[in-house]
Amino acid sequence: MPFRERARSIAAPVARPVRRALVARRTQDWAPHSRLFIGQEAAQWVLSYEARQLARTAGALGVELGPPGWINAVEGQAIFHQSQFTLLLHDFEKRENRLGFAYFHGRPGTPGMPEFDECFATMRRRHAEIDRVQVTNSEMEALVLETGMAAEKVHRIPIGIDLETFTPRTPERREAARRAFGLPESAFVVGSFQKDGVGWDDGLEPKLIKGPDVLVDAIAQARARLPELMVLLTGPSRGYVKARLERAGVPYRHALLPDVDAVAQAYDAIDVCVVASRDEGGPRAVLESMATGVPLVTTRVGQAADLVESGVNGRMVDVEDVDALARSIEDVAGASEGELARMRAAGRETAGENSYPALRPRWRALLDGFVALRGGA
Repeated sequence: MPFRERARSIAAPVARPVRRALVARRTQDWAPHSRLFIGQEAAQWVLSYEARQLARTAGALGVELGPPGWINAVEGQAIFHQSQFTLLLHDFEKRENRLGFAYFHGRPGTPGMPEFDECFATMRRRHAEIDRVQVTNSEMEALVLETGMAAEKVHRIPIGIDLETFTPRTPERREAARRAFGLPESAFVVGSFQKDGVGWDDGLEPKLIKGPDVLVDAIAQARARLPELMVLLTGPSRGYVKARLERAGVPYRHALLPDVDAVAQAYDAIDVCVVASRDEGGPRAVLESMATGVPLVTTRVGQAADLVESGVNGRMVDVEDVDALARSIEDVAGASEGELARMRAAGRETAGENSYPALRPRWRALLDGFVALRGGA
């Protein structure tokens, strides 16, 4: 253990009661469960983005927010974690708080993901101490209910979309994005916008739950019949995919973007968005592609299984079906403008139904009885 981390672990038992006493003094006049505290994993930029969106939604519903830094010290309030890991991987104390979390994905028994088993076991053992769970899709809803969690505590709310940032692309924006990312105008560009390597460095070890091996196999197969195919990658830890694309002779560009909103420009540059995951909570790419008018090809995972009607607002194939994934990419490349226009319109409708403002009634239902609501939209 590094010296700094060891020092913190030694100091924590002394500092914790002092900090709790200070926070108790600051909050002594607060009514019970009158503030919402939103917890998140610091390294997860997508979860940070979702935490900000939840804060906006809560504010619009009249919920008063508490300082995130007080989460581990506050008592008698409402704490919602953006990931089950920040709560269930620890021997948490309730301290008269109401506790909730988002359970995006985490099927026990998943190879290489022992934290899924640990979280599931803790939830099964301590479900009576949990007050709210957000799941993004029907598969995870059924899984959480298997733990004995009361159905009224579980709320299915998909990962939403910001329609002011992710807007339908125009020919002018497509041309500008192609220039910005160094992509030829004549190329058929496949987009893949996710982190699919282990860790936060080069990502040479694949995170197989995200299907990077399936992605490259399908792209290589499609390129045998689409010689103009190129790939645009975003996100950190894409080393495995890049190495595999190079070995397969598939040209690509990789862009490290500053934040989630910046991904919107990447959609302007591509012809199809491909998700090849084996398991997902979202993925965000489902609604992002629909909102921007980019054809979507995805495996049957996460909220894609609930939101995608294959052949209508996207194309969906079974998990690990490389042949079907490749054929779907080729189908998009060969589709008429009329077919693509109908798919874009249907996708835009789905995105509108799942924008952050459109999902507020679902969040109101989750927050009602969890934290004080003072009106709001």
